[in-house]
Amino acid sequence: MGRDLAERDPECRAVFDAASAVLGYDLARVCFDGPQEELTRSDHAQPAIFTVSVAAYTALRRAAPGRTFEAAAGLSSGEWTALHVAGALSFEDTLRVLEARGRFMQKACTETRGAMLSVIGLAPDQLERICRNADVEVANLNSPEQTVLSGPAEHIEKAEALAGEAGAKRALRLNVAGAFHSRLMESAARQLGEFLETVAISDPEMTVVSNVTGTPFESADDIRRLMVEQVRQSVRWVDGIRWMQAAGINEYVECGPGKVLAGLVKRIDKQAAIHNIQDHSGLERTLAQWDTQEA
Repeated sequence: MGRDLAERDPECRAVFDAASAVLGYDLARVCFDGPQEELTRSDHAQPAIFTVSVAAYTALRRAAPGRTFEAAAGLSSGEWTALHVAGALSFEDTLRVLEARGRFMQKACTETRGAMLSVIGLAPDQLERICRNADVEVANLNSPEQTVLSGPAEHIEKAEALAGEAGAKRALRLNVAGAFHSRLMESAARQLGEFLETVAISDPEMTVVSNVTGTPFESADDIRRLMVEQVRQSVRWVDGIRWMQAAGINEYVECGPGKVLAGLVKRIDKQAAIHNIQDHSGLERTLAQWDTQEA
């Protein structure tokens, strides 16, 4: 991931080189060539996704320097990318945070036997009942239709059975290392809180919507507190997008690998205009769509 951006734009390549210098290993090689088991390690995956996302944003800013943005948001580790582009943290410090966050979360995964379950097609009261009966937690409120549950593996197994009995359209066990955004991440949250004491964080220069509250961060202290909570609390993605809807935002650009967030936004706000930039062709499509709008 990210190879096309780096090969076509020297400034994007410089983003990868800068990340490698901070991390002490060739992140570009891991992103471009894998192997997959190396890329998907939490301490590699989180900095890698951040770096590709910043490279995509860099390409966008170079191609459309006059374009302004009202707000930023990211899901889970992507929230750190949003905070960086809003000026709350430097590139170097964000990488340090994400490498440490990934390391702490990976350690929590090895110390606990957790799992996650994506459930589609159940009402909130049904999900609450499943969480209560299986002793699991809501990890991600991704869209009105899709919610991800998290907890001890044997509890997730029970939740999967209960979801089927409740008439879920789909209940799918996720291929993840552990129970993210649940009480099993308590040790990772504690370690991250201690680590953030060494990091310079500023008030954001642009609105950034929090995963924990579904509303904007108010200050640097707010960021420091909520980004620790985010590791063990539910990601309220639906609430965040609805806050932006209410604020009059109706166009979104996803910068980074994949198109998951673009798809989730469209399920929440069916009238929204969605763009995705993960390579040069995505950038060209976005620019062409803007040219058409302005013609």
